[in-house]
Amino acid sequence: MSSGQSGGGGSRGATVDLIWEHRDVRFDIPVSQMKMCQGEILIDKLDSIEDTKGNAGDRGRMLVTNLRIMWHSQTMPRVSLSVGYNCVLNITTKLVNARQRGSSEALYILTKSNHTRFEFIFTSLIPGNPRLFTSVIGVFKAFNSSKMYRELKLRGAILDSGSLKLLPLEEIVSTINGVWNLSSEQGNLGTMIITNVRVVWFANMNDLFNISVPYIHIASVKIRESKFGIALVIESSEISGGYILGFRIDPAGKLHEVQKEISSLHVLYSANPIFGIQHVTQMDQNSQSAAALPIQDNMDELDEIDDLVDESSDAFAAYVTEKAKKDREIVFNRELGLAMESLKDGFTLDALWSILPHENSKKHLLD
Repeated sequence: MSSGQSGGGGSRGATVDLIWEHRDVRFDIPVSQMKMCQGEILIDKLDSIEDTKGNAGDRGRMLVTNLRIMWHSQTMPRVSLSVGYNCVLNITTKLVNARQRGSSEALYILTKSNHTRFEFIFTSLIPGNPRLFTSVIGVFKAFNSSKMYRELKLRGAILDSGSLKLLPLEEIVSTINGVWNLSSEQGNLGTMIITNVRVVWFANMNDLFNISVPYIHIASVKIRESKFGIALVIESSEISGGYILGFRIDPAGKLHEVQKEISSLHVLYSANPIFGIQHVTQMDQNSQSAAALPIQDNMDELDEIDDLVDESSDAFAAYVTEKAKKDREIVFNRELGLAMESLKDGFTLDALWSILPHENSKKHLLD
């Protein structure tokens, strides 16, 4: 469905492709990165949570949002984690044994980020508190069931008897008939539907020939010249595949109206993204339930000590899964004059020499 024609100008909306919170696993992040981004909502805040694998014995706080899980030490706020739900492979519960509290149930989270698998273990220091499990698992399930808000979809089951299957928070803004998709030599006649979260097109002769492009993945909306005449061109983000989608709409006045409408909705969406994650959590034993909005994140409580953290820190070392710690190829290192395992991508010999043990042996940081 891509069209590579180039031509005249157009308008470029503010991209929301820079939102990383749901796509990354980050360690020892600055306070600024722990604050909510546009469209991010704090769903639950849990105190007395231990990062059992990386910071055993350290009391911390967990923040559960609609995009990620964050944890930070309450004694050293710069020791922190941000785990985006898009990186999560599996969430389960297991029994762990600790000297201080004996056997207790823990939350195990397996993730993959930048080709590396990380394992996180979180334990509640308050016995019998189920919120650690119900909040995280519930929000993760809601995230997984709302992927259409955040993923570009080609040839998907997005229609029912010729009508668009609306997402829970979605509203149709415009329906434009007689829209040609310019992905093939002859073009395909179809219908374009513009909503508050995405742009959809499907062919009239075969509604399985379709595309759904969320605003989160729209890089630009322009009008260009093509071999079919003036066309509407929608460019998707690189992370979604970098598609260039061409459409012809007659007359030219209507084409310009559609371009302005999509651009305006894209700007509105960028200012307040709709990610589609809906979850109601049990706030305490005395209340039935509460929506996510009233909780305050209180990130201003954390001291701004970001400058004390070396950007090249190896804080993730404690979380790498055992399966990822495979023996690598043995190579001869001329600098050392001996044989050694080949270095992983992104590592240097100097950086490995500079790794020193943390004062309490909980994990390793670069000096």
